Amino acid sequence: MLGFSIYLNQSINKQQKRIENYQAHGFDMIFTSLHIPEEDAGVYQQRLYDLGALAKAFKLDVIVDIDAHSLNDFHLSLNEVNHITQFGITALRLDDGFDEETTAALSNQMPIVLNASTLTAESLKKMADKGLNTNKVTACHNFYPRPETGLSREAFQKSNQLFKKSGLSVAAFFPGDQDLRGPIYKGLPTLEDHRQCSPFTAFLDLCQEDVDLVILGDPGISNRALHQISEWKEEGSVLLHAHPLISDAAILQAASVVQSNRPDEARDCIRSQESRQKQLIKPPVFSHNAGPRPIGSVTVDNQLYGRYQGEIQITKRQLPLDPKVTVIGKIIDEDLPLLSFIHGRTKFQIEWIK
Repeated sequence: MLGFSIYLNQSINKQQKRIENYQAHGFDMIFTSLHIPEEDAGVYQQRLYDLGALAKAFKLDVIVDIDAHSLNDFHLSLNEVNHITQFGITALRLDDGFDEETTAALSNQMPIVLNASTLTAESLKKMADKGLNTNKVTACHNFYPRPETGLSREAFQKSNQLFKKSGLSVAAFFPGDQDLRGPIYKGLPTLEDHRQCSPFTAFLDLCQEDVDLVILGDPGISNRALHQISEWKEEGSVLLHAHPLISDAAILQAASVVQSNRPDEARDCIRSQESRQKQLIKPPVFSHNAGPRPIGSVTVDNQLYGRYQGEIQITKRQLPLDPKVTVIGKIIDEDLPLLSFIHGRTKFQIEWIK
């Protein structure tokens, strides 16, 4: 599943267009938090109900992060699950104040989400002994607003092994690149590795880590990143943005169709399987604009390369000038980390930007 975050410091009416946009791009879940100032409980309660109603209309699940104290402030009771779900809340992320027995009992009534940072093999066994329904339980990692405090990959993977072994699904957060959440405004990733990453790179990395629910932690994301996520979710294609280095519109257009890396994955470059199979670029390809090939160079083998003429490649490492290779563009720096996710048979597409 793919989620986004909506925070209750703004009215839902002001955030409706954002919610509609995420839903239109394939997001299917909303994460929100009820860790709010006590004096604002009444206002936030109405916003929660407004959010639930809108989520129902758009067929979006809603996970609410809540502790025992906030539960009381919002006049919600775990003994009245129907009262909770009728407002459009589909799962509760239980934070402080819930014991193992309460958690296990609730898991047999509705989906629940547990704070991954507090779970241990011992606590999971205790809950299992009390009847925890693991089919309805997700271990959700925290996001970390302060730089240098996000999880290490090793700790993340070790925890996930425990959760999967215990029968739980796993959720984690990736940062946005617009309208970052305060007060630090440095992104909301689970992994510190993702602090400086583009949203799509972080998203794709979490997908490779076998995370079941990937959630955008910050409120905002650029249209460019949103389009990349949507293309991956719908088509399984890695959308790469590149600056053109030639003016030949026919070659640039031919190189921008959906392609796939050859199954025999090369060490130094991504090789378009379709470029020669389907002759995407019609010969002759003249030998011009040869030059050094830094990482992310988009190239076409020209007529000097004989039977390889027309092959489209993207370099994965620094390569020297070769007069038989024409450089037609360069992947933008932000998207360079995506090259490591394009393996044999992975689909990709180049979108040219000025």
